[in-house]
Amino acid sequence: MLQEWSREEIDNTLKENKSGLLYLYTPLCGTCQMAGKMLDVTAELLPNLAIGKVDLNFMPKIAENWGVESVPCLLIIKKGRLEEKIYAFHSVPYLLDKIQETVLS
Repeated sequence: MLQEWSREEIDNTLKENKSGLLYLYTPLCGTCQMAGKMLDVTAELLPNLAIGKVDLNFMPKIAENWGVESVPCLLIIKKGRLEEKIYAFHSVPYLLDKIQETVLS
């Protein structure tokens, strides 16, 4: 299961030029619930990749700073830089392909 990231964990990932995924959601969003389940499976298949989640109700500045248009949103970070935003999760295989071509390549 994905762990909530603090502002400090997010800042460290960016500052230290790390790669990983940041899942942005709100708890009352039904689509977010489905996307979260897909990401839980993805996280189990990619145990060495840092994957965190953030409830945007508590950190709205993140959405503002990165121009997030809606939730759910998956921020793909490669070497401390935002590489891509995914809004349509489609399926676990789709997510795995996107992550492998963007982060793990």
